[in-house]
Amino acid sequence: MKIYDPNPKPSQTQTQTQFLIENVYESRRVVPDDGMAVQMSLLFFTARPTFWGRASKIAASHLHTLAGARPRPEREVLLNPEAWFVKVVYTLFLRSHSLDSYVGYLSKNLTPSLAFEVIKRLNNPKLGLRFFELSKFSLNVNHGVWTYHYLLRSLCQMGLQDSAKLVFDYMRTDGLSPNESVLEFLVPSCAQMGRSDLAEKILDEVHCSVVGLSSFVYNNLFNVLVKLNRVDEAVCLFRKYVGSYCCPDSWTFNILIRGLCRTGAVDKGLEFFSDMRSFGCSPNVVTYNTLISGLCRAHEVDRGCDLLREVQFRSELSPDVITFTSVISGYCKLGRMEEASAIFDEMIGCGLKPTAVTFNALIDGYGKAGDMNSAFSLYESMLFHGHCADVITFTSLIDGYCRAGHLNHGLQLWHEMNAKNVSPSAYTFSVLINALCKGNRLCEARDLLRELKGSNVVPKSFLYNPVIDGLCKAGNIDEANLIVAEMEEKKCTPDRVTFTILILGNSMKGRMSEAIGNFSKMLSIGCAPDKITIDSLISCLSKAGMPSEAGRIKKIAYEDLNMGAPSMGRPPHLRANEIPVAV
Repeated sequence: MKIYDPNPKPSQTQTQTQFLIENVYESRRVVPDDGMAVQMSLLFFTARPTFWGRASKIAASHLHTLAGARPRPEREVLLNPEAWFVKVVYTLFLRSHSLDSYVGYLSKNLTPSLAFEVIKRLNNPKLGLRFFELSKFSLNVNHGVWTYHYLLRSLCQMGLQDSAKLVFDYMRTDGLSPNESVLEFLVPSCAQMGRSDLAEKILDEVHCSVVGLSSFVYNNLFNVLVKLNRVDEAVCLFRKYVGSYCCPDSWTFNILIRGLCRTGAVDKGLEFFSDMRSFGCSPNVVTYNTLISGLCRAHEVDRGCDLLREVQFRSELSPDVITFTSVISGYCKLGRMEEASAIFDEMIGCGLKPTAVTFNALIDGYGKAGDMNSAFSLYESMLFHGHCADVITFTSLIDGYCRAGHLNHGLQLWHEMNAKNVSPSAYTFSVLINALCKGNRLCEARDLLRELKGSNVVPKSFLYNPVIDGLCKAGNIDEANLIVAEMEEKKCTPDRVTFTILILGNSMKGRMSEAIGNFSKMLSIGCAPDKITIDSLISCLSKAGMPSEAGRIKKIAYEDLNMGAPSMGRPPHLRANEIPVAV
C-alpha cells in the first residue's frame, strides 16, 4: 500500500521554484524599522533554484508589516524567487525612500538586472532616478545599458531633459554608449522642450567617441526644430554636423527645404536643392512639391510651373496630384484662371484624379474672378467625382455670389450648408455679415450674430464691426453699444476699428461725452488710436464748442502718444507694432 506524503520534498533535479504568497490585511500600525528582521525575511524568501518552500501567511504578513505595505487580499503566485525579491526591495524603497538599514545585505544580493526590474516596477521616472542613484552610489551596482536606456526614455517622455542629461553623463562615465535608437528620441526631445543647448552638448559628446551617426538622428532633430519654426537653428546645426559627422539623405534636405519654404525663404530652399547632388542625394517628388508649393505661396507661380515641367522631363519621376494642385492654386490666387484651367486639364489628361483641394482652389479662383457659372459648374463636377463639399467649398461659393451681387444665392447656399450639417467657419460668417451690411440688411446681419452665439466659432471683433458700423451710420448708437456689450460678454475685446466706429458715431450724433468715454476706454486697454480717429474727434469737439477737451485730446495724441513721432517715447503697451488690428 502506497502512502502519499502531503508535504513531499522535490527531487534533486527540480530547478523550478514556486512560492505561494497569500496576502493578508495589515493594520495601519507603523512598525519601527528592523534591519535585522528584514534581512532575515529577505533570506527566508530568497531561494536558490534547488530550494523549495511554502511561505506562510505569518511570515508574509510580517515582511509586509516591516515594509509598511498594505497587502492586497487576493492570492499572488510568484513563479520566480527573484520576483519576490524585487517586490520586497520595491516596497521598502517606496515606503522609506531609503535602504540604509539594508545596505549590507542588498549590496551583496541586488544585481544590475534586479535593480532594472525594481526601476521598471516603480513606474515613475523621478523615483526611478532616485533608486538608480541610490543603488549606484550606495550599493555599488553597475547598471546595464538597458537600465540607462529605460531611464533616458522615461525621463524624456516626462519632459525632464536635465535629468536625462545627468543619466546620459552617468552612462558615459560607466564606459557605455547609447545606441542610435536612444539618440533618435533623446536629442529631438531636448529640442522639443526648448533645450537645443542640451541637444548640441549630447551630439558633441557622442561625436568625441563615435565616428558618425546615421541621418535618422539628425532628421528627427531637424523635423522637431522645423515644426517649432526654429528653422535657422536647424540650418546652423546642419552646417555644423552634416558632412563631417553624418551623411544626409533626401529626407534631410526635404525637411530643411520645407521649413525654409514655410518661412518664406524659398531662395534659400532652392540653394539646398542645388546642393543635394554634391552630398550624393537626388531630389524626389516630395522635394519638388515642397519647392513648387513654396514658390506659389510667394506668388512666383511661373517659377513653380517651371519646376513642374522639370519633374515631367525627368524619366525617374512623375508629378502627382499635389504637384499639379499647387500650381493650379497659385494661378487661381493670382486670378490667372486660364492658366489654372489649362493645368487642370493637363492633370486630367495624365490620368490623375483631382482632389477636393483641387476643386476648392478652382471654385475659389473663379468666384473671386466673378465667373460664377464656371465656379458652380466645378462644384457640380466635384460632387460627380464623389467628393463632398466642405466648409471651404461653400464659403468660396457664398463669397463669389456676394461679390457678384447675388446675395440671395449666397444665402441659399448658407441654408444648404446648414442642411448638410457643414459647420460654418468665422470667414463664412464674415462674408455674409459684410454682404448683408453693405446691402443695408442690418436685421439679417444681426440674426447671423445671434447664430454665431450658438455656434462653435470663436467670436472675433471683425465679425461684429460691420454691424456696429452699419448701426452707427443709421444713427442707432444704443443698439451698437448693445452689440459691443455682447462682444465683451463673450470675452471678445473691441479692437481699434471698433472704437473708431463708436467714437465717430457718437461724435456725429453730438454725443461728445460718450465719444470721449470711448476714447478713454480705448487707451485704458492699450489700444492706440490712429491719426484719422484723433483728427476726427478733435474736429468734432471743436465744432461742439469744447476747445479745452479738444486741446486735451491733442496733448494726449501728440505728446503722450507721440503721434507722428518715433515710438521710442511711447509707453510699451501702446507701441504701434504691438497693437492688434482687425483683419
